[in-house]
Amino acid sequence: MPNKEYDIAVIGGGPGGYVAAIRAAQQDACVCLVEADRVGGTCLNRGCIPTKALYSTALLKERLAHASDHGISVGEVGFDFSRAMERKDGVVEQLVGGIEQLLKSRSVDVIKGKASLEGEGQICIRQPGVTGRIKAKKIIIATGSLPARPQALSIDGKNILTSNEILAIKDLPESLLVIGGGYIGCEFAGIFAALGSRVTIVEALPQILSLSDRQIVREVEKSFKERSVAVHVDTAVESLEVTPDGVRAKFGDQEQLFAKVLVAVGRVPNITGLDLDSVGVEVENGAIKVDEGLRTSASDIYAIGDVTGGIQLAHVASYQAGIAVANALGGNESTDYSVVPSAIFTLPEIGQVGLTETECKEQGITVNIGRFAYMASGKALCDGESRGSIKIMAEKKSDRIVGAAIVGAEASALISEVAVAMTHGLTAGQLGEVIHAHPTLPEIVLEAAEDVGGHAIHKAGRKKK
Repeated sequence: MPNKEYDIAVIGGGPGGYVAAIRAAQQDACVCLVEADRVGGTCLNRGCIPTKALYSTALLKERLAHASDHGISVGEVGFDFSRAMERKDGVVEQLVGGIEQLLKSRSVDVIKGKASLEGEGQICIRQPGVTGRIKAKKIIIATGSLPARPQALSIDGKNILTSNEILAIKDLPESLLVIGGGYIGCEFAGIFAALGSRVTIVEALPQILSLSDRQIVREVEKSFKERSVAVHVDTAVESLEVTPDGVRAKFGDQEQLFAKVLVAVGRVPNITGLDLDSVGVEVENGAIKVDEGLRTSASDIYAIGDVTGGIQLAHVASYQAGIAVANALGGNESTDYSVVPSAIFTLPEIGQVGLTETECKEQGITVNIGRFAYMASGKALCDGESRGSIKIMAEKKSDRIVGAAIVGAEASALISEVAVAMTHGLTAGQLGEVIHAHPTLPEIVLEAAEDVGGHAIHKAGRKKK
């Protein structure tokens, strides 16, 4: 172990941890990053990046199926699942290597091992056959989260899988049961259905993607129906039994056999082994409790990302990293989650920011809503991507944008424009005054912003009486 005291020690090398380490190093702090596995965390190694690599493959396969619409003959499209998985692994390896190089270029000491806290400013690090200790003036915990593993579902990692194991399978399953209709479950359901699996989703709540705008979700539900994805809501899985022929699942009034089962019922903070009690770090509902400045109950210890039990998004962890580092180096900054865009990579994909229409009603916020359909966009039609729509909600009195939801091609990118507008307090009218290049998909955002005030050009108006 390095024989020196660090200004900041970061535990966990995911999108919160490695960003925190680099942010601190940029400010000339002496920094180390302790990681038990590989830098990049769940997001890069077992989450965001590998799933989006497969999503890209699924999307390309879908587009090739419609090549004849463009006058292109490709014949029968073959598919090699193992090659797609190799490509996914290659993308991950390249990005992991890039982060390792970034840390090295900033003189961040990367220490491999499992960390636990030992008294004021001291961290114990266990490696196979070796135990060492380091000292740090400030500590930032960024150990992320793990897939929830309900005991009743008997996850074995071979037949009944979490999101970790399904990204390592060797063969495309003929059939797949997805337990959980949240964003993780729906992303995997869409990917594997597009790649050729027969997919079934079972969700205990009354609807899939329960935190998303209902109008937007309906488009995803239509897509699932077209791809023969069976969706069962208000339904619980009663039992799973591994047999020589597959996994026998009982749910509702049905009993079916599946090649594989994916359990995607959420994620839990990864605090095991940190020995938080020894240093007085308070835990609440299984997560590290932090204040608005990401300070824990223990002096000089901060926590960021999923381990705090807040918004489980990689970009939120990266944002928190900057706040925690600033405060660890003597600042007094506070987090602001009023504008957090999110993306769900279903087919078609979803982009959201701010409040949903339902939340506006629940909070008593009267809004004007601007809508625009992809089928009215010249660029969307040229691309063969006419499915989808956008809605922008603006407070009626002030015209200030309070939320937006998009479903369709590039929704994950388009939502950022609305997020920028909201961050800077723009009104729908002001967003509608921004000149957009033509023909482009961002014109969809322009038209929706104009439609809030009833001024969209490429949308039919109401006839005057």
